[in-house]
Amino acid sequence: MTAYLIRRLLYAFPILIGVNLITFLLFFVVNPPDDMARMQLGHKYVTQEAIDKWKHERGYDLPLFYNKQAEGIKTITQTIFYQKSLNLFLFRFGRSDSGRNIGADIRERMWPSLAIAVPSLFLGLAVNITFALLLVFFRRSYLETAGVTGCVILMSISALFYIIAGQYVFGKLMRLVPISGYESGLTAIKFVILPILVGVVSGIGSGVRWYRTLFLEEIEKDYVRTARAKGLSEPLVLFRHVLPNAMIPILTGVVAILPLLFMGSLLTESFFSIPGLGSYTIEAINRQDFAIVRAMVFLGSVLYILGLLLTDISYTLADPRVRLQ
Repeated sequence: MTAYLIRRLLYAFPILIGVNLITFLLFFVVNPPDDMARMQLGHKYVTQEAIDKWKHERGYDLPLFYNKQAEGIKTITQTIFYQKSLNLFLFRFGRSDSGRNIGADIRERMWPSLAIAVPSLFLGLAVNITFALLLVFFRRSYLETAGVTGCVILMSISALFYIIAGQYVFGKLMRLVPISGYESGLTAIKFVILPILVGVVSGIGSGVRWYRTLFLEEIEKDYVRTARAKGLSEPLVLFRHVLPNAMIPILTGVVAILPLLFMGSLLTESFFSIPGLGSYTIEAINRQDFAIVRAMVFLGSVLYILGLLLTDISYTLADPRVRLQ
């Protein structure tokens, strides 16, 4: 198992290096620092002195890959690639184009994102699996037809509708929860209830249909027929045999997105004014703060690769045969 995990981990490094290199080329070759300065300064006619000053203040006036004017190791370290790209591997995000500490902002904003994303994931998982098992239990009946039809309808509605409808009904009409905003501590509960509810409801349609398909594939297999022949009731067959044997595809969908929960939801956080990493990224894009965008792209790549590694680990726990591959 150790060799299996090491091999999977070694696969991740070339991918991460490639993503980092492509990101650097997009930000500094396709979109050179001079263009960044013009967009950031926002003037129609920008003097070259203003552009040079802006670049110098942010370290964008250095050569890209190789500094001919420096000596020794500084020929590499005194470059944009080393200071702005390689340092990301050490999680040194540096400062944003507006002068803020990106690492401090990430540590501060990750908690609101997690406060919404983690409950939404596990509550949504429980709801989706429960409804999917109910549809399988009542398969070939009117209840299953009605349930599948309802799932298709829920899938056809945009997530933006759930957000606006939830804010209007629960926030404006019933006045049960705030429409938007966020506060730290236990007070945050009243601000995250509605985003969590919206996240769960908006994912029911696709989630239930996905898990129902998995369970239907398992329920027609020989080991299920054998369990029924031994006298087990249908609920016991579903929970004791079908559900455990469907764990591999379930883990694929769940574990892979666990690290991405850290990044927050761009849409939800923006509409509910939650100061998480999703809204942080949107604000950086609107301000054209390229340092923050680069940092978030790299962090998202790292977390996605970590999710794939966790998926491989979960495979070995759910199915011992994977360890032999």
